[in-house]
Amino acid sequence: MSADSTDTSAATRWPAPSFGGFEGRVAAVPGAGRGIGRAVAAALVAKGARAGYLDGNAPEPPLDSGERGVFVHCDVTDEASVDAAFTTVEETWGTVSILVNNAGIFWIRPLAETTLEAWNQMMAVNTTGAFLCARRVLPGMRAQGYGRLIALGSSAGKTGGAKETAAYGASKAAIMALAKSIATEYAADGITSNALAPALINTDMVAGIADLAGRIPVGRLGEPADIAAAVVFLASEEAGFITGEVMDINGGFLID
Repeated sequence: MSADSTDTSAATRWPAPSFGGFEGRVAAVPGAGRGIGRAVAAALVAKGARAGYLDGNAPEPPLDSGERGVFVHCDVTDEASVDAAFTTVEETWGTVSILVNNAGIFWIRPLAETTLEAWNQMMAVNTTGAFLCARRVLPGMRAQGYGRLIALGSSAGKTGGAKETAAYGASKAAIMALAKSIATEYAADGITSNALAPALINTDMVAGIADLAGRIPVGRLGEPADIAAAVVFLASEEAGFITGEVMDINGGFLID
């Protein structure tokens, strides 16, 4: 081969990834009213998907969604509300092919002071809500032979949490285990299921533990955009060979 000739064989066999495949796809993001969920939904819309911004509170208009984003009221702890919300998304755009289970709550409370009511609330939102949303969309994904599920876990689901967060840590461990179970059961149907394990992301939720930022090796809190970028990757066609994984996003806060 001459020095000035160009070998295109490698580029043909291994094209540079574009992290695409979003045009015509329908995404649903529970907990999209603010913070990470809002950033995730906006990122999916920017890539060409249509997104249902699902939230249990009165929302503000979605950012940069144009005609590709719609807010739908959804209480993830209520089966009828979940079904109604996803029905609205389906009737608007079609079968959901990307689900980002982001809805969640967080508080710091010693285990001895955690009432059964508080424990059940944490599990209802963070774990049961993810189960209800996943169960609702999986039949449609299986029918179309394609699906991407991404669950928002936490480093606390691996370690139990840095402070008094037993209920939160348990709920996040459960959602990450659920993601792995779905991966095993639905892999043959063209459906991938993965989880993210973020730590110390700059949202209202971490206001009470922001003092831990000094322990992050990269020197800053994470941003919702950091999570959104990982979601875009895992939801892309190029990530079709990745399933059952838990991806750490923590700036080196937890290296395991």
